[in-house]
Amino acid sequence: PGPRNRIPAPRSPNGPVSGGRRAGAPFQYLSVQKTGARQSVGLIQLNRPQALNALCEGLMQELRRALGALEKDPQVGAIVITGSQKAFAAGADIKEMQSKTFQECYSSGFLTGWDKVSLVRKPIIAAVNGYALGGGCELAMMCDIIYAGEKAQFGQPEILLGTIPGAGGTQRLTRAVGKSLAMEMVLTGDRISAAEAKEAGLVSKVFPVEKLLDAAISCAEKIASNSKLVTAMAKESVNAAFETTLAEGTRTEKRLFYATFATDDRKEGMTAFVEKRKANFTDS
Repeated sequence: PGPRNRIPAPRSPNGPVSGGRRAGAPFQYLSVQKTGARQSVGLIQLNRPQALNALCEGLMQELRRALGALEKDPQVGAIVITGSQKAFAAGADIKEMQSKTFQECYSSGFLTGWDKVSLVRKPIIAAVNGYALGGGCELAMMCDIIYAGEKAQFGQPEILLGTIPGAGGTQRLTRAVGKSLAMEMVLTGDRISAAEAKEAGLVSKVFPVEKLLDAAISCAEKIASNSKLVTAMAKESVNAAFETTLAEGTRTEKRLFYATFATDDRKEGMTAFVEKRKANFTDS
């Protein structure tokens, strides 16, 4: 890649995101800012338009750096990842992968770093317009909530390239939509629409294209208004349902429920409820 340069601040389809402020050092493949009425939402826009936001290693390195910075920012309570109206991300960078050997992939742990997205403790919303294919679909599924524009398309077309998903596609997709649909998508490479993805449980809500980003930011602001400490516990507990058995998951939930009683925010939240006022959480 050439020298890094500043990317214009992300724009919603209706224009600039109101109240946005740049965060951190400049990026080549991303635009990063804080937005929302209280600057409590970290907004990451994939910005590699000439390649439909294909996920090259440089982009993924920058994404990890951006997520790390937003994770550490005490002002940020939730994160939104989005792309363009045409593509959230059309997949991994095929040109970058084309000449790789098994030995190179295995010895370097190729794609292992992508898991960073799923390890962030703050909630992440994927705001998906256009194509979310292959690695792009996998990236969206690593997020905690997926909002889709009505023209979005989801798919795992790796079979058409003579390979299979390598960043959790067969695993997360199957857990999200069930074996039959996941098997059909993976084995045929066929795409599903936003409406089909909503019906299958892959996305939580579908919006008109021009309203998608604002809706995702609004949801993120609502999440960020809660205790960041307890929100992280809630995210961990839901993930336990996704990743473990029912018995293990309920044990995790109970342990984390008890843990909230050691926090100031649990006491404040319950006191505020009894006193019929808004809670003033301190994330402690």
